[in-house]
Amino acid sequence: MTAPTLEYAELAPLITVFGAAVIGVLIEAFVPRRARHTVQVVLALLALVASLVQVIALAGTEVVAAVGAVVIDGPALFLQGTILVLSIISIAFFAERKLEAGGDAFAPAASSLPGSDEERVLVRERRLQTEIYPLMLFAVAGMMLFPAANDLLIMFIALEVLSLPLYLMCGMARRRRLLSHEAALKYFLLGAFSSAVFLFGSAFVYGFAGSLRFSEISTALTTEIGKEGLLLSGVGLMAVGLLFKVGAVPFHAWTPDVYQGAPTPVTAFMAACTKLAAFGAMVRLFYVAFGGVRSDWQPMLWAVAIATMVVGAVVALTQTDIKRMLAYSSIAHAGFVLTALVAADQTATAAILFYLATYGIATLGAFAVVTLVRDSGGEATHLSKWAGLGKRSPIVAGTFALFLLAFAGIPMTSGFVGKLSVFAAAIDGGATPLVIVGVLASAVAAFFYVRVIVLMFFSAPAEEGPTVAVPSVWTTVGISLGAAATLLLGLVPGPLLDLAQQAAVFVR
Repeated sequence: MTAPTLEYAELAPLITVFGAAVIGVLIEAFVPRRARHTVQVVLALLALVASLVQVIALAGTEVVAAVGAVVIDGPALFLQGTILVLSIISIAFFAERKLEAGGDAFAPAASSLPGSDEERVLVRERRLQTEIYPLMLFAVAGMMLFPAANDLLIMFIALEVLSLPLYLMCGMARRRRLLSHEAALKYFLLGAFSSAVFLFGSAFVYGFAGSLRFSEISTALTTEIGKEGLLLSGVGLMAVGLLFKVGAVPFHAWTPDVYQGAPTPVTAFMAACTKLAAFGAMVRLFYVAFGGVRSDWQPMLWAVAIATMVVGAVVALTQTDIKRMLAYSSIAHAGFVLTALVAADQTATAAILFYLATYGIATLGAFAVVTLVRDSGGEATHLSKWAGLGKRSPIVAGTFALFLLAFAGIPMTSGFVGKLSVFAAAIDGGATPLVIVGVLASAVAAFFYVRVIVLMFFSAPAEEGPTVAVPSVWTTVGISLGAAATLLLGLVPGPLLDLAQQAAVFVR
């Protein structure tokens, strides 16, 4: 019996984040409460930065590691690096304390009942939530492993590692606790069902191929005859589990409720990073393992992409809450990514990588701006509260307008280049009808983005309108980086496009 070997250098980014998450749990047990918040923030930042440096050092590496279970290649490293950059910015939003009197965006103790005497005492003592940081690190580690998984078992484990902390984090809002708990429960129940469906599909695929390894599944597509029913059933069920994670129609029902109820820093982190990890895993699974039966799964993705773009754009028109509007916007964007995924080639992979990076940056910035507009109840998320915001705070309103224009795909923003790249890849892959639907959906989406901009700059402010809070350096730097990247990648997208093109080659 041969002992397994692990490529520690290639797995170092993952090990660093997992190790820091475990240390974060120990900090909760042994570090005095007074110093715990500072220690957790410093640990999380150091771990994420160190992991990012290790990912950069691995650039160009192509190796199948961990006895074939994990692959380190261009797409995996690109997505891991992007997830780490977005996570570092997310830590800044998590650590923001000036927006809430005596605390941050999270309940002082997740286990306390909303409105209970225990919670009032904790609020009065200005107790800070610190468990959120190791939970986030576990989620980041799962997100990094998800697109690098090279067999179905590791992919399922990564799915659960990234999902379970998010279920908890969604229920930790300091304000509107019951809404937050409802969001967490819905996400948990629906997420558990989707994970079970994914696992059930994996069992079907294993029954077809006799292996969990992607390369061996791909080989079995040409050698196994008479088991096509098992294979196609497995592909469909696994697609359901992954489409749930990206918020695609008809598996999107959780998205608006969870985005609205979760603490806004968690919503930003989840909206930006989970979509990257899930699409990365989906592209690897369908291109590497199921590439030989693309003619069977492409029609399914065509239908899902069309429904996702149409439903996301049309239903967003009816929303009156800014977070729900951004949730339906994210659904539409998932449809745009799916238009490129059906092309199933290197150009499509590069377009998807670029789109996910630019969308993630703009999403973090947009939700961070949402945290600044406040009234006596906390964040003022109803659209009517945003009327005249441009007169009260032109910088905040202008920054939010920039992110909305990027979502709409207006030229000179990163969103325009991203949409252009995925639509061009879809046309090259023979999916021109999808592009037509995408352009029409983009036009509809542009209407509700512009509606918010008009509301902010050309409507009279309410007499008792919300205030625009002055954030600390944490949030200020995060929003500034997001706005600068959105503009820069719209004006000079070449370097990131070239990097995505070089990274778009899978090791099989």
